[in-house]
Amino acid sequence: MEENKWLGLLLRLISYILVAAIAVSATLAYQSAMDGGVIQNLQGVPAEKTGKLEKLQSLIEERFIGGADPQALEDAAAAGMVSGTGDRWSYYIPASEYAANREFAENSYVGIGITIVLREDNTGADIKQVEPDSGAKEAGILPGDILVAVQGQKIGDIGVDGAKNIIRGEEGTTVTVTVERDGQPMDLEVTRKKIQVQVAEGRMVQEGIGLVRIVNFNERCAQETIAQIEKLLGEGAKALIFDVRFNPGGYKDELVELLDYLLPEGEVFRSIYYTGNEQVEYSDESCLDMPFAVLINGDSYSAAEFFAAALDEYDRAVVVGEATVGKSYFQNTLEIGDGSAVALSVGKYLTPKGVALAEVGGLKPEIEVKVDLDLAARIYGNLVEDREDPQLQAAIKALG
Repeated sequence: MEENKWLGLLLRLISYILVAAIAVSATLAYQSAMDGGVIQNLQGVPAEKTGKLEKLQSLIEERFIGGADPQALEDAAAAGMVSGTGDRWSYYIPASEYAANREFAENSYVGIGITIVLREDNTGADIKQVEPDSGAKEAGILPGDILVAVQGQKIGDIGVDGAKNIIRGEEGTTVTVTVERDGQPMDLEVTRKKIQVQVAEGRMVQEGIGLVRIVNFNERCAQETIAQIEKLLGEGAKALIFDVRFNPGGYKDELVELLDYLLPEGEVFRSIYYTGNEQVEYSDESCLDMPFAVLINGDSYSAAEFFAAALDEYDRAVVVGEATVGKSYFQNTLEIGDGSAVALSVGKYLTPKGVALAEVGGLKPEIEVKVDLDLAARIYGNLVEDREDPQLQAAIKALG
């Protein structure tokens, strides 16, 4: 039941917000590799096979009256084979989606640099944020404008996925968008540029308490998070709240580097590979000695869960919010050879005390604060004031 609840939330979130030109589905976003995203080429696979799948494809191509796209057949078969492992964390990446998948892991993308929220009447999308140094900024697009159409196609007709696919393209090329300002439509030609995603954002929420929101644990996570922490320390923070709600996880190395900065000497993470090899990561004696709180929910996955668990097991943080799902495995991204790839679970990981979160039903918060689906969707979209966020308020109270 709990898993169905959060699946429903994911579907609802998609209707609330679109980060333009990040062509990664919600499923992929919640399945980041914990081991560093190692990309490998498969070797030694026989060039010719006469198995059931090949025979079936041949029959479809030769005798199916409706005709079939061979590439679509191969993609469907590959996805089905990975699904047949029964592992919810492994997934097939078609060649058409591989570049976007890598962009997500690198925390960068080629696009116009706007964040939009769909309007309830489906007539367009409110532009909530314009990235600095983006094509949208250069074209004069402002927060508060309404995105009405892309390349002449109305947002209401093509939907968010259609808009995303059109906006995405080659760096240096242009796309025409129609925005409305003060009731007046304007057609603007916008240059697609490479945008660096801001991974961490820090601000003071009240005197002495800083909040650091960590978007994911992919590239630059540790560097940006530590920079935000030190900025808040300079502003007088005596306690910190880390928000990893809706954080899909990411790279082990980024997680370990951040935990090393925060925690005293000791074990912070353990990986067990399919080979049976075990790797233990340690923190040195240097640490940040101050009270912490961590916000989690059912969409805190992988590295986000283990970040909160490590702080909790070291008795350095109070964990607030809702239980996580307990992601048990980590993945390697393996290139298949035709531009496609598979993110395959190749190992499992444990908390500093050796706990497999999947076996205990995820990480349970010390202070449980549940929110309904509508409020969770607005929190995800940064559409609520601090005073309207009961999980944040509970963390502030716990540190106060």
